[in-house]
Amino acid sequence: MLAVIDYGAGNLRSVLHALKHLQARDIQLVQNPRQLHGASKIILPGVGAFGAGMAQLRKQELVAPLQDALAAGIPYLGICVGMQILYEIGEEMGEHAGLGILGGRVVRFPHFAQRKVPHMGWNQLEIRRESALLRGLAAGSFVYFVHSYYCAPADPRTVAAAADYGFPFAAIVERDNIFGVQFHPEKSQATGLRILDNFLKL
Repeated sequence: MLAVIDYGAGNLRSVLHALKHLQARDIQLVQNPRQLHGASKIILPGVGAFGAGMAQLRKQELVAPLQDALAAGIPYLGICVGMQILYEIGEEMGEHAGLGILGGRVVRFPHFAQRKVPHMGWNQLEIRRESALLRGLAAGSFVYFVHSYYCAPADPRTVAAAADYGFPFAAIVERDNIFGVQFHPEKSQATGLRILDNFLKL
């Protein structure tokens, strides 16, 4: 069963549309711990704020079950905020604890003279190492970003691909069964569909 976590993220419909386009089967929208039981893969899409997302997961009593599922080796794909909450601390609207699966913090882009925050639009992937998500994709592929905060991993070896917005930042992270993408694959056309399909085929 493919569990898609529903905690009120605004892009849920777009993610479901992309998954159905890829003929994903046995999709279960998960809003409580009971529905997560039996998941073979987990996708957590997300838009909005780190702290609000974690607060909603706590309200739905999904924090500990997600931590347990990831520790048990179930493949997980976090999209945008779904990637950010993998980390220990998010600094959006004050400090908030994340799932603590990966070491590091989620911090705001600094103010640039000629770059707007949020970072919004198409940007290229700089592949740092082999990743199951990147099979069949060339270096320099474009994906679509919308975010004001970025992940600063404690372990740079987890970064499978970076993008540049005044400086390089983590665009894809991977450690064992855990995957995160800062961009929105459901809005990244053929490249995004390939990344989602690669995850489905793990």
